[in-house]
Amino acid sequence: MTFVDTWKKHDFAAVAASIATRTTDDVRRALAKQGRGLNLDDLAALLSPAAAPFLEEMAALSQRLTVARFGRTMQLYAPLYLTNVCANICSYCGFSAQNRIPRKALDDAEILADGKAVAAFGFDHLLLVTGESSRYGFAYLQNAFRLLRPHFSSLSMEVQPLEEAEYAALTAEGLSAVLIYQETYDPAVYPKHHLKGPKADMAYRLATPDRLGRAGVKKIGLGALYGLSDWRAESWFLGLHLQYMEKNYWRTRYSLSFPRLRPHEGNEIPVTPFNERELVQAACAFRLFSQEIELSLSTRESPHFRNHAYQLGFTSMSAGSRTNPGGYASEPESLEQFAINDDRTPAEVAAFLKSVGYEPVWKDWDASYDGASAPTVAAVN
Repeated sequence: MTFVDTWKKHDFAAVAASIATRTTDDVRRALAKQGRGLNLDDLAALLSPAAAPFLEEMAALSQRLTVARFGRTMQLYAPLYLTNVCANICSYCGFSAQNRIPRKALDDAEILADGKAVAAFGFDHLLLVTGESSRYGFAYLQNAFRLLRPHFSSLSMEVQPLEEAEYAALTAEGLSAVLIYQETYDPAVYPKHHLKGPKADMAYRLATPDRLGRAGVKKIGLGALYGLSDWRAESWFLGLHLQYMEKNYWRTRYSLSFPRLRPHEGNEIPVTPFNERELVQAACAFRLFSQEIELSLSTRESPHFRNHAYQLGFTSMSAGSRTNPGGYASEPESLEQFAINDDRTPAEVAAFLKSVGYEPVWKDWDASYDGASAPTVAAVN
């Protein structure tokens, strides 16, 4: 049994319609719990149109709960794109196989060069990102881990879905976290945007977090790509998935992200509205739903928005991101997966956080947690 069985019990359109019927009394009942013991009905109320007038109250409570659990800290991270080679045809991605773009996969020297560049910013953990290609699958990732693991306290990845045994093997190599976004939980919309390739198998992707949980991965990141379908129903299904994972794989930490569609190579697609105010509503709703969840705010968002939203439940922010292979060192002008919005340097983001009384944190897991020695950044060459 996997989450697929749970997901099939709920109709996406019916959930969207149900959320739309929630009342101000439903919202008040959810808020009265002060972030303790909220259920999926409460989450539906907080995601509903009826909650919009309560956004300031939700934000204040979200900030208080976040500071109580995480303190005034913000983890900073940066993605390192290893390759833009991809077998999928997806409507919203610059790496999509039908786009006639130069393809790039970093070799060992380039991987180490980009690692050195990211480490020079001050980061002590790294998020590895790839397209989806069997040519650059498990063996390629394992090699990258072996190259980079001695130089960072922890490594995480956002790559193609793998098998349970492969996740377990990478965990033994030092993998600490995997981000695997479903993109959309809407079965009517999913095939419209995933036209060809392994990602077209919606059920396989839905079951990926189960494989991660069974493999003992320390942290799993869930999320949807907002703009493909109704954001309120997407968020509710994301909450359903989170609840399922926490119940079945309770030794694992979890994080959520709220990526919005950004300009990319290829044809533009119709976007379901999801504005900044609604992003704040979704983030606050999840903070009230779970005080343990880590919430991430990416460079897809503008500096102005991030400078105001950071305190409303978020615990991590990307900084200085490059979304192209070799973007930090060897190929700064190669094709990006999508256009970032906040192009400030990590130092500038850290300086802002310090100016408002927050402590930037440059690492996730300490190396000793995995029984490894301290990283030797100077040796990355």
